[in-house]
Amino acid sequence: MRIEAGGWLLGAAAAGAGAVWLWRHQDEVMTRRPVNEWTFTHMNLLMPTEDVRRGGDVFPLPRRPRPLDVTYGFEGRERSLAELHARTNTTSFVVLHGGEIVHESYPGRFAGNDVRFQMFSMTKSVTSMLIGIALDEGAIKDVTEPVTAYCTWLAGSAFDGVTIEQLLDMSSGVGDLVEDHTVRDSLISRFAKALTGGGSLHEVVSSAERSTEAGTQFSYSTIDTQVLGWMLESATGRSLAQYATERLWSRIGAEHDAYYWLTRGRPHTAVGGGSLNATARDIARLGLLMSRGGELNGQRIVPEQWVTRSRGRGVAHLEVGALGPSGYPHYGYSNQWWTLGGERRPFTAVGIHGQYLYVDPDADVVIVKTSAWPAADDPSRDAESVTALRAVADHLHEDQR
Repeated sequence: MRIEAGGWLLGAAAAGAGAVWLWRHQDEVMTRRPVNEWTFTHMNLLMPTEDVRRGGDVFPLPRRPRPLDVTYGFEGRERSLAELHARTNTTSFVVLHGGEIVHESYPGRFAGNDVRFQMFSMTKSVTSMLIGIALDEGAIKDVTEPVTAYCTWLAGSAFDGVTIEQLLDMSSGVGDLVEDHTVRDSLISRFAKALTGGGSLHEVVSSAERSTEAGTQFSYSTIDTQVLGWMLESATGRSLAQYATERLWSRIGAEHDAYYWLTRGRPHTAVGGGSLNATARDIARLGLLMSRGGELNGQRIVPEQWVTRSRGRGVAHLEVGALGPSGYPHYGYSNQWWTLGGERRPFTAVGIHGQYLYVDPDADVVIVKTSAWPAADDPSRDAESVTALRAVADHLHEDQR
């Protein structure tokens, strides 16, 4: 009996230790392959959520499927889209041309046209769209205002004096120069632990230190967008989900409700830089809205000048190839969107683990690619993905000539 009792106690202790380890390392477990394919389509089962409600008639995306006989050159050889999906862990791939679905596939294990995907930092671009709407309505006065005009509790922090525009351009000069998810005590790692572990986001953000002069250097930061989200909530008197419902989602003819997952700690908070979840088709509708200059279905939703601003505006340290160590050489940045330069000036929303909303207005092409990369950031997979998306847009643009 003593041996049996001792064995039971040892087993219980081991189980308890395992549970503690799992709690401490949950972020790592949830984002590793192959578990992440399930995680990225079931965030509503893991975290508190707030719905973003659709409304009215569904805006039609007519299906006109056609073979996409596209190849792209990468690492010295031509590759097919099937290779892209296998090599970059694609879970959904939707291509619009002229507002029609010309290609739609769901290679992911848990994917489908009614499945809501974790958008990660594609959410940042949606936050930008909402800010453009709030500016047009007068809820926010001007992007040159200091963010502390709305987030008074940041007075005295490193964000004191930083403008809304500098946050939109990832040029606040606050926090780590490079956002690195692999460094355990980096600012983004502490932020992520606070999100899922019940800590205080306010404490993490307030503790961030100044690294460079505001407005002088690009430094990609989810913290910057979190501050923008708080600013938007303060200015509008609405949660992000409520404002997105009223001003965006209910107006684009979405097929399905979207949702933000929220922090575990109270008060539950949406992550303006990364917690929106939506179907691939509805994400494509967002891209179509931007491709058409902020109008959809005969109604103005996002100001046209805001869309233009999001394609780049000639700021030297934000031009393609000038972002420095915090950005890849094929990108520029503006207004929470990644710019790609070139004659047609496409631009894209990007999220970690391989999420893309690629918009090429001149080619009338929108592409959604969701993925489940093994790592949050992967320069090679990113370069390959962008190369392939460009090739698809080029092919369709030439096809219509």
